[in-house]
Amino acid sequence: MLPLSCQLKQAPPQKVLCRCWAVMGKLQSKLKHSTSKYRPDAVIEERIQTKTFQDYSPAHLDTTVFAVAALNSELCVSGGKDKTVVAYNWKTGKVVKRFKGHEREVTKVACIHKSSQFFSASRDRMVMMWDLHGSSQPRQQFSGHAMVVTGLAVSPDSTQLCTGSRDNTLLLWDVETGRYVEKATVSRNLVTHLCWVPREPYILQTSEDKTIRLWDSRGLHVAHLFPAKQHIQTYCEVSDDGQQFISCSSGFGGEGCEATLWDLRQTRNRICEYMGHFQTVASSVFLPRALALVPVIATSSHDCKVKIWNQNTGACLFTLSLDGSGPLTSLAVGDTASLLCASFSRGLHLLRVDHRGGLQLQEVASF
Repeated sequence: MLPLSCQLKQAPPQKVLCRCWAVMGKLQSKLKHSTSKYRPDAVIEERIQTKTFQDYSPAHLDTTVFAVAALNSELCVSGGKDKTVVAYNWKTGKVVKRFKGHEREVTKVACIHKSSQFFSASRDRMVMMWDLHGSSQPRQQFSGHAMVVTGLAVSPDSTQLCTGSRDNTLLLWDVETGRYVEKATVSRNLVTHLCWVPREPYILQTSEDKTIRLWDSRGLHVAHLFPAKQHIQTYCEVSDDGQQFISCSSGFGGEGCEATLWDLRQTRNRICEYMGHFQTVASSVFLPRALALVPVIATSSHDCKVKIWNQNTGACLFTLSLDGSGPLTSLAVGDTASLLCASFSRGLHLLRVDHRGGLQLQEVASF
């Protein structure tokens, strides 16, 4: 009998090759079925998303969306490059209504709490007020800025609207009449975002001059100036109790690119910083307390990632990559377990927060 090496040499090459592939195929089949629980989390997460993901009808005619806000527990409003404001039911995946009136891109949207009314700001220097149950024409128009409007904030009683612009100016409006009652201008104060403090007469404002200002709406003057950061401040969000707020920083390559938690009470000092994004942080939200045992926040960035953080320690609890979406531009809480995320290249994303087996974030739909 010939040695094994000789047998292999004498065997036809095709048969040996087929036998090898057959053995490898069986081995791969065994690995596929027996080792799935040992795969990296990213692989498992991708497989789950593919199974449950829904591609809804697009909200906007152009996939570039700059701002999104929750109108109620199933409807959101958004604005983008197509110059329209859209009311969308993200639970059914259908457009409820489109609002046309702006002549250029929509930069910001803001909703009146427990109402069907909302506002939009645009590069056309106009602010418009809409009603979901009214006509498709704006209910009120606010004209007074000399450049693109980049900030919108509604007072807690819904009677006043504060707007900010790259013209270094803040205007305080009477919502009913559509006329501004106060005006304030600060040199080099290019407004990036505005947020009204709940149950208070104060308005937070971030700026390209790297500072955060707290305005008193009674006379529209600066009540407090927070310590300047090293990078442009892009966004601010106040907690529901009005005691804390988050600011977001621009940056690149991990330099800057952080979110910061501040105290709005006596000390008004930095409480915590959330560092881990590699490009500008564009938006942040406080997540509902029912989601986790500890307070958590979420941030979205131009690096196509949404991160969930332990609010107290600054530890990153989960990262979701929305690759191919371009810069993530805006973030909003949809309901107690859902987030809405606007992006530059793929419209809007519906994200689901799951706290079973550890806090996780999953993309379940895009529109």
